[in-house]
Amino acid sequence: MPPLAFGGQLFEVAGRTALFWPARAALIVADLHLEKASWFATHGQMLPPYDSIATLSRVALLVKQTGAREMWCLGDNFHDNDGAVRLEGAARVLLTELAAGVAWHWITGNHDFALTDRLGGTVLEEAEVGGLILRHRAEAGEARPELSGHYHPKYRASVRGRSVSRPCFVRSEHKLIFPAFGALTGGLAANHPEIMNIAGLRPQALVPTEDRLLAFNLRAGA
Repeated sequence: MPPLAFGGQLFEVAGRTALFWPARAALIVADLHLEKASWFATHGQMLPPYDSIATLSRVALLVKQTGAREMWCLGDNFHDNDGAVRLEGAARVLLTELAAGVAWHWITGNHDFALTDRLGGTVLEEAEVGGLILRHRAEAGEARPELSGHYHPKYRASVRGRSVSRPCFVRSEHKLIFPAFGALTGGLAANHPEIMNIAGLRPQALVPTEDRLLAFNLRAGA
């Protein structure tokens, strides 16, 4: 797993959209957006109802591969506040087992700010862990090293005449913004003004490959 340094800590990229923190045996993900398909179904747009089990199966695999003892989810864990109520079948069983097997922490986001059923684990608005601030949406005035999600950053490049887009981390001096982990999540260009305005000085897009991180300096509108 490629190493990623931030805030005086060393992480390893796991599954290209998550981080493993060896010092704490902690797995960190952002924007699972569980039960997004069922939310769309309630609004008349039918999507294949497999997003939650696909997402949770990937989480389970990373927990097994890394031996994680802690789980930190950086907000928008469910696509809406009632998402956990709609979770059914194998996905519900799997999440219950996962939350019972590790110290599970749900940090709430703008989509799930008032979870009605967390299926185990601890619900927090934000947390300070090992000198790092963990929250859903980055705060512009935060000078402490901060891990967050919300923006679903993707880096787009031209490869052999084709436009290719990949999930990426956005890192600057005080900010590390995670890509979305969920199966049905879109993305925002890493150099979008909303990200650039919050990231601070000298932001980079970090695109994981199988064995290393590709770093690209970001410029607004470029």
